[in-house]
Amino acid sequence: AEAGVPYDIVYELEECNDDFADTDVSIVLGASDTVNSGALDDPNSPIAGMPVLRVWDAETTIAFKRSMGSTGYAGVANPTFYKENTQMLLGDAKDTASALLESLRAQL
Repeated sequence: AEAGVPYDIVYELEECNDDFADTDVSIVLGASDTVNSGALDDPNSPIAGMPVLRVWDAETTIAFKRSMGSTGYAGVANPTFYKENTQMLLGDAKDTASALLESLRAQL
């Protein structure tokens, strides 16, 4: 709703998770708690048991984030951002994504 995406084209979490193991690159924009592996891996986490998108199962995850110091709504650090297969793109996500898209278009 916040992004103005029609509900009829949005997949449920459970419909996506099995696909990540066969995914080359997962891109995380504006999410922290919803991709926090601690919800599954850390039984003492405040978000333990919360359903999350298992983006870390992809071969590579690219996360757009304003800074490494910020946390999600729950105020919990996100181990996904420190996994070996995760690359961080720091800065304003909209500006960074726009610059990346412009660069890709210039090379095509």
